[in-house]
Amino acid sequence: MSAQDAEENEEAALFRAALTGVTPLPAPNRVNLKSEPRRAFMHESHTAILTTDILSDSFDLIPPNEYLSNGLSRMTLRKLRRNHWPIDAKLDLHGLNSDAARVSLQAFLSQAQRQGSRCVLVIHGKGMNSASGEAILKTRTRNWLIQLSGVLAYCDATPELGGSGAVLILLRSKTGE
Repeated sequence: MSAQDAEENEEAALFRAALTGVTPLPAPNRVNLKSEPRRAFMHESHTAILTTDILSDSFDLIPPNEYLSNGLSRMTLRKLRRNHWPIDAKLDLHGLNSDAARVSLQAFLSQAQRQGSRCVLVIHGKGMNSASGEAILKTRTRNWLIQLSGVLAYCDATPELGGSGAVLILLRSKTGE
């Protein structure tokens, strides 16, 4: 046995002697919490959700690119433009006619509110492929959003989310705002 091995054995013996009479601490009474999983994007589902069609298609004015409900701070709209809230759900209206898009939008927003979603994305397209060259779904979608009491604000999506072909919507929370 070398001098180094003898020294290590002596240190180990001293350490064991120092621990004589020591009792280990009890196991910690802790629960390991798992982080809550993020909600998956909701896509348009073809399941029947009963919603009343309350939206009107008849509007003479072109809707604004941004909307803020009465009584809310302009800061709310600024936060929405800067993606302050994570997008909880999204809906793609591409390829739908106006009636189908209106029904899908109402069902989607109703379901999103029931699930507690705060910010959602609706993709309506830019109207580049429409026969008239007009963005019919874009115009109607924004007109419909103004009519819904659950919509607090909306604005054009950021370029990576679709730009003017999509709209970010801030929904009223379950608690009221």
